[in-house]
Amino acid sequence: MPSYPLLMDSPPRSRPPATLASLAAEIGVSRTTVSNAYNRPDQLSPQLRARVMEAAARLGYPGPDPVARSLRTRKAGAVGLLLTEQLSYAFRDPAALAFLEGLTLECDTARVGLLLVPARPGSDDVSGVASAAVDGFVAYSMPDDDPHLHAVLSRRLPAVICDQPALRGTDLVGIDDAAAAREIAEHLVQLGHRRIGVVCMRLGRARRDGPVDLARQQQAHYHVQRHRLAGLRAGFVAAGVAWDRVPVVEQFDHSLEAGARGAAAVLAMDPGITALVATSDVLAMGAMQELARRRQRVPEDVSVTGFDGVRAALDLELTTVVQPSLEKGRQAGRLLLDPGRTARGRRVVLPTALTPGRTTAPPRI
Repeated sequence: MPSYPLLMDSPPRSRPPATLASLAAEIGVSRTTVSNAYNRPDQLSPQLRARVMEAAARLGYPGPDPVARSLRTRKAGAVGLLLTEQLSYAFRDPAALAFLEGLTLECDTARVGLLLVPARPGSDDVSGVASAAVDGFVAYSMPDDDPHLHAVLSRRLPAVICDQPALRGTDLVGIDDAAAAREIAEHLVQLGHRRIGVVCMRLGRARRDGPVDLARQQQAHYHVQRHRLAGLRAGFVAAGVAWDRVPVVEQFDHSLEAGARGAAAVLAMDPGITALVATSDVLAMGAMQELARRRQRVPEDVSVTGFDGVRAALDLELTTVVQPSLEKGRQAGRLLLDPGRTARGRRVVLPTALTPGRTTAPPRI
């Protein structure tokens, strides 16, 4: 009996994946038309674009290769946002979140992506900056000695700094922190306060919590805090308050818990203060929690002020400086993504507004 080889089912021949060229040939249009359907849909009629996309789905065309496109155009199609914190900070801090929203709105308009690049305090590893596939950077509130910031500038890509530091030849978006802080001091002075304490955000990259002398205030690598403390000092000194008698406490972390610890440290240095100034709303709200724990009333026993104007603080009617954090993000995005961008070292200074709330009143008699 003759034997026959065992016949196996032959695998079906698979159609090669469609390419931009084969898709264009299939539907009788140019390759530019297919490319525009993905990258510049406003250049096509809705009917033509729908025809291209339907054919692409039918033939299994996945769309233009982003790697090939970036090699061809030398554009990554993304903006890098450099943060001095872990990535989660951008979604926990209210002011940072508002800034992020504003920047994202401009990226959406320009049809580019956004890459978050963390620069943790104390870390000197700049590989994330060096390897980031982006067309430019926005640096959000950096100390002047941060190696990540200098790594950004060394890449010679377009860059915009938000808040700090102000560097010659680099675009900056921010506010007049010193003038805004001085308004807080003048507000408290007009109410009659002369015995005050201050809780401020970190002044340097190394972890440190506790009292701050004048030298550290004036040499702070975080310029925003340096300017806010200088504005407070100018306002109180003008009213005859000796600044070297004012307890100033630095907190490395920016959280409600840090605000509470800072308030406790100030009160340990001077239990008789009648006003407590925090250089952010988050620290101010934490300080209020510590005062409530001590059964000290706000503002009857201690007035409290903040800075930023975040929604939670405004809901509490905290006396604070309101700054346009969302607009900061939008302005930073516009400067970076400006297609006609030629100038360098531009400055955008946005307005602020002192907003008195229910947390300040004349000192107790």
